Amino acid sequence: MHNLKTLTRRGFTLIELLVVIAIIAILIGLLLPAVQKVREAAARMQCSNNLKQLGLAVQNYASTYDSKLPPITAATNGSPAAAYTGSMHFTLLPYIEQDSLYKIGIAGGGNTWDPAVPSGGNVRTQVIKPFICPSDSSISGGYPTNADKSWSATTYSANYNLFGTSHSGNADTSAYGIGNIPDGTSNTVGFAERMGGTQSDHFSGWAWPGWDWAGDGHRSAVFGWGPPKNWGNWNQPPQIGMTQAAFDQTRPGGFHTGTCMVSMADGSVRGVSGGVTQPTWQYAILPADGNVLGSDW
Repeated sequence: MHNLKTLTRRGFTLIELLVVIAIIAILIGLLLPAVQKVREAAARMQCSNNLKQLGLAVQNYASTYDSKLPPITAATNGSPAAAYTGSMHFTLLPYIEQDSLYKIGIAGGGNTWDPAVPSGGNVRTQVIKPFICPSDSSISGGYPTNADKSWSATTYSANYNLFGTSHSGNADTSAYGIGNIPDGTSNTVGFAERMGGTQSDHFSGWAWPGWDWAGDGHRSAVFGWGPPKNWGNWNQPPQIGMTQAAFDQTRPGGFHTGTCMVSMADGSVRGVSGGVTQPTWQYAILPADGNVLGSDW
């Protein structure tokens, strides 16, 4: 009888195992930045699309209402008086395929933010995806992370200097039409990114009815408060890469690498560098100052 040799399979040595683990770790280290870049590019594209929708909504509103720009705040006691009290974001709902929510708000009377919605909650608690940048970490599930869920948030604030220059009562309307912005639609910022939730209980609520409501401008989706408001650092350029705790809500701010995304009055979207100077930014948000945008624009 022949002797049978037992065949044994040789396993990995400890050194070989460590080498394999090291190689895997290196590969993960190489792939992770690429994955993060792809994710950031996708978020930036979504943000750009959202701002594009807002820009087009303004254009469509102007086409519907004899070239008028939508007001920062529509108010029943304003001049001219509106049929309701509501924010600019509310006014634009029919132009971003949210007409049913708009009708619910209008049917509720003057306070457009309070009517109940059949699916649950009120108009003000409804999360509107085109109003939120996916890179805005201060918004979770559609609500500001520093407040309760009584108001849903938005990343995008409107330029008060363009849409709210005529102030009367609780109404802030625009003195300009889409065709008579002195500096031109391509040279004037309409919307800019800003954190949905900042410090304390301050946030940007898309349905918040306006600057003057309850005397709290810290919850309105507005930036660039200039004369006659003249609140805080109204003409300062966007903040880039700021933490939620340090964010200044009087100013816009970007969430993308070195950039704050803005929508111009002509509906185009662009990124504003973190290196933009204060004069250039001020020229871009003032629609009738007559200044040419700087080379850093």
